[in-house]
Amino acid sequence: MSGGALQYWKDFEGKIEPGSVEEQLLDQLDPERMPSHIAIIMDGNGRWARSRKLLRVQGHRAGIESVREVVETATRLNLQVLTLYAFSIENWKRPVDEVSTLMKLLRKYLNIELKTLMENDIRFKVLGRMEGLEEVIQKELREAEAMTTANKGLMFNIALNYGGRAEIVDACRSLCRNLIQSGASPEDLDDQAFASHLYTSGQPDPDLLIRTSGEFRISNFLLWQIAYTEIWFTETMWPDFRKKHLFQAIIDYQKRNRRYGGI
Repeated sequence: MSGGALQYWKDFEGKIEPGSVEEQLLDQLDPERMPSHIAIIMDGNGRWARSRKLLRVQGHRAGIESVREVVETATRLNLQVLTLYAFSIENWKRPVDEVSTLMKLLRKYLNIELKTLMENDIRFKVLGRMEGLEEVIQKELREAEAMTTANKGLMFNIALNYGGRAEIVDACRSLCRNLIQSGASPEDLDDQAFASHLYTSGQPDPDLLIRTSGEFRISNFLLWQIAYTEIWFTETMWPDFRKKHLFQAIIDYQKRNRRYGGI
């Protein structure tokens, strides 16, 4: 077993079978080149269900188990930040019954998993226009954020009622208000000042963006933050996404040479 597997094996003990594909992949991880922030576009729930002659909502329910496993795996890998794209501003165009089910699943997840988040020292944060959600959902989300705010482990972001363009607009509005109140000059504005008004203020930009289901687009997600993010696409539908797929994505990321526009 290499140093990479030894680094993480204790945290995965009892979760990975010796000699399994997962162990072989874990063995390839380089602890010195781990991404700090991984973002995931969770796509394919509907097609996963359709391929099994199930209702779309059953695909969303199946996707909850993938969320659990990815959050757990990210924690065991000691990642700093994990961001999951759960519901976009455009998703309101979907059938009312489907949207209602998604919101019920969100509430159920929070009620069941909040204890686990606390036990694993995970911080929970919502990215997006939370005020556009039902008041009861807003209340539960804000309570979850408040309960976990003092935790020191993984920062778990969930993007809800989110759009990358909307985030930039909101940041501009916030920045303009600050400029007016402070009397500062627009010439004082720089990248860092602007980033401090984004939903992800204070967090590192994603090193790695994963999109499931075989689609090749970023769907209005973290448009400012992914300027130099490495992107990994997989044919795997979100309900089938497990720790081995996350390992594969990280291994591929570690093989890349990030030049940030240089040579």
